[in-house]
Amino acid sequence: MNGGFVGVIGAGIMGSGIAQVVAQAQRSVLLVDRSPELVERAIVAIRERLARRVAQDRMTSQEMESTMANIRPATRLDELKGSPLMVEAVYEDPQVKLQLLRELQPFCSKDAIVASNTSAIPISLLSSAVAYPQRFVGMHFFNPVPVMKLVEVIKSISTRDETVEEIVSFSLAIGKTPVVVSDSPGFVSNRLLVPMINEAVFALSEGIASSEDIDTVMKLGANNPMGPLELADLIGLDTCLHVMEALHSGLGEDKYRPAPMLRRMVESGLLGRKTNQGFYEYGNSG
Repeated sequence: MNGGFVGVIGAGIMGSGIAQVVAQAQRSVLLVDRSPELVERAIVAIRERLARRVAQDRMTSQEMESTMANIRPATRLDELKGSPLMVEAVYEDPQVKLQLLRELQPFCSKDAIVASNTSAIPISLLSSAVAYPQRFVGMHFFNPVPVMKLVEVIKSISTRDETVEEIVSFSLAIGKTPVVVSDSPGFVSNRLLVPMINEAVFALSEGIASSEDIDTVMKLGANNPMGPLELADLIGLDTCLHVMEALHSGLGEDKYRPAPMLRRMVESGLLGRKTNQGFYEYGNSG
């Protein structure tokens, strides 16, 4: 897996971040999305993030241009043929991911590794859509990808140890800290984190405290860098709801029931920073 280009499918926030960190590690990246506009916006966003690093003296102009030269945009899945590693980073919905993985199979060799960037969807479920489940693995990157060091590497019952070892090595090579976890709803991070966010929503809906006060309690009382409700706005309330639904259905315990207020906000399109309004308002600049 040391040679060849890395394919990243999905040019949203997560996909563009993954493409950036791979390119910064001097690996060639093919960033694929069916929407030419989304790919173009992703390339612009990557350049802007790198330019800020240059302005902060954390990167030279030459390093920025070298990184950008490592990224090639594409709009067709067939251009991924020959890639030894493809990272799927499309919308966090099982059916969307399953459909994409099925369409991807004609362009995957038996030796290629396919990884899904998912925050809660069982890898065993997604592996039903791939031809070589022994070469399929989960890679849970964290937002913002260029900043957050952790990658949860998720091994399903079918994933070979050699595949996990290769992904651990790759994660280290792109400057991440990999932690191998078993395939379980929410894995480790979101099984602990998102229920805390969900409980904060319950507390808000019950009038125990305001959004600001709930967040202040957790920042000053638990030394969290962000309060749970402002963190929910950063993650996206739709993503938080998807995680809670996956936990609730996968583990079958009422303690994982999504807060009704969270569901109502998602249904109303109040998703957090990406819509400029969630538990807080952010204005047009987000």
